[in-house]
Amino acid sequence: MKNISEIIKNKALELGFSACGISKSDFLPDDKINLENWLAKGYNAEMQFMNNYFNKRLDTRLLVENSKSVISVLMNYYPEKQQTENCNYKISKFAYGKDYHFIIKEKLQQLFDFINENIAKIEGRIFVDSAPVLESSWAKKSGLGWIGKNSLLITKKGSFFFIGEIICDLELEPDIPINEYCGTCDKCITACPTNAITEPYVVDANKCISYLTIEKKGDLDEKTNLHDWIFGCDICQDACPWNKKSEILSEELFNPHPNLLKNTKKDWENLNKTDFNTIFKKSAVKRTKYDGLMRNIVQINFIYEK
Repeated sequence: MKNISEIIKNKALELGFSACGISKSDFLPDDKINLENWLAKGYNAEMQFMNNYFNKRLDTRLLVENSKSVISVLMNYYPEKQQTENCNYKISKFAYGKDYHFIIKEKLQQLFDFINENIAKIEGRIFVDSAPVLESSWAKKSGLGWIGKNSLLITKKGSFFFIGEIICDLELEPDIPINEYCGTCDKCITACPTNAITEPYVVDANKCISYLTIEKKGDLDEKTNLHDWIFGCDICQDACPWNKKSEILSEELFNPHPNLLKNTKKDWENLNKTDFNTIFKKSAVKRTKYDGLMRNIVQINFIYEK
């Protein structure tokens, strides 16, 4: 099993993934307690879907029948070129380029096919942030990193990674989880301007700028301060010392559209639907739609005017 696991990991790296780890398909007891407490406090805000499929979120054997292994992969999205900091509206780095769902899913399909054709016929499913899978927990269990105090997966090369999984019925040699390396550091907590990280490892979505700019529907509360972010937020990640070790992405499709980098605040405020569709063609920003992006810009200006 160990040899087969290494073959799969090597193929994952060959396909362009930054890292690959394996864990046994099983139940996550610690996550059960954490998820119950998080939901009980209403920290999921309007994301009612987080209440759905509770048991399947915690046990991949219920999600994929007869599954024995979870193959987790990471893909770096840290861009070389970034928006200028001064006087501009900001977009999270994960949304700079093409929508990661499609790119990672395609590569995972290639890995799935490789296993099927060269190792064993398998039954399983591919997941990329699109089903009740606690991705960070499985990546942690697979030895790819640890959960930081901002609730994100952190590695010794930072946290700017997408996560994906293959959950299948092939029995593989599992990896050993690594230690946490946050120590006494709380820079992510103190950096958050909305105090969304209520305590280490716990994020209240009601206060989280990423949630407010992407998931939140309808009007924002008039007191909501988005701190110039119009889609997502990287504040807690940028504050993390481990992200000083971030390496530049290797997947060219994650690089930003030129206009995303050169647009000024005035350009964003005058953005029309045609330009929106050009800049964000096949982008994750399409999730909030044109109206959502403009709502966020209006909200920021409303706060400034006050």
